[in-house]
Amino acid sequence: MNETPQAGVLLSMRLSVRYGDRPDVLRDVQVNIRRGEVLGLVGQSGSGKSTLAMAVLGLLDRKQASAEGSIVCEGRDLLRLREKEFRALRGRKLALVLQSPLSALNPALKIRTQLKEAWRAHASGTPADCNNAVRLALESVTLPSTDDFLRKYPSQMSVGQAQRVLIAMAVMHRPALLIADEATSALDIITQAEILTLFRQLNRSTGMAILYISHDLASVGGICDRIAILHQGQIVELGTTEQVLTTPQHEYTRRLMAAMPKIPQPQISPQEKTEAAAAK
Repeated sequence: MNETPQAGVLLSMRLSVRYGDRPDVLRDVQVNIRRGEVLGLVGQSGSGKSTLAMAVLGLLDRKQASAEGSIVCEGRDLLRLREKEFRALRGRKLALVLQSPLSALNPALKIRTQLKEAWRAHASGTPADCNNAVRLALESVTLPSTDDFLRKYPSQMSVGQAQRVLIAMAVMHRPALLIADEATSALDIITQAEILTLFRQLNRSTGMAILYISHDLASVGGICDRIAILHQGQIVELGTTEQVLTTPQHEYTRRLMAAMPKIPQPQISPQEKTEAAAAK
């Protein structure tokens, strides 16, 4: 399934990727990410979701992976950038939140240090400027900016808190695009719901686009404006969330829908129905 570029598009890609002599992991994937939208990318493990994210961020190992096509963001083809040019974009225009926050954060550094390093990577100013940016970033993800919290190490926080710290680091410079790669799969259901709500709030308050990557169609349906289904390295379905979830066109999408867990309905006995009716 192909998508033609449109007005208001932040990023437009036409991408094929292969590792060594193996078959292509991504085969002529064509998709646009519009400014300010939340686009869900859904597919099973091994379908190429993370490869696509790494390509956008310029993090593919070029000795093992070869990418063909184009990834155009604000007039620049990301596949043609040198590493020095990409470093100026990562964390500023393009940001990433990974699956495991306790692995992504440095266990030997306090949270304060890691947040300050994230700020200094793309900004300059006084210590007061830095402290203010750290405070605002933590407040945007509903975390305290107290000295007690900032002195903590990652291991002293819950997984949910650590994920919020990662998100704070990612949005500190107000990126145009945030890529969330399985960012809620390591969380319990309650914390997952909180993080999904946070993503949507950040999208609405800052206007940044979000590429939300997941194998969980239910979570994607909760926050995304559009959904792209990736299967065997190709986009097989792309449409609004309502279109994809209510009238799926591709057989693979229908199988994904059928595999979604169903909440069992309580069984009510005839006697209970009679008693309920009498109580009204």
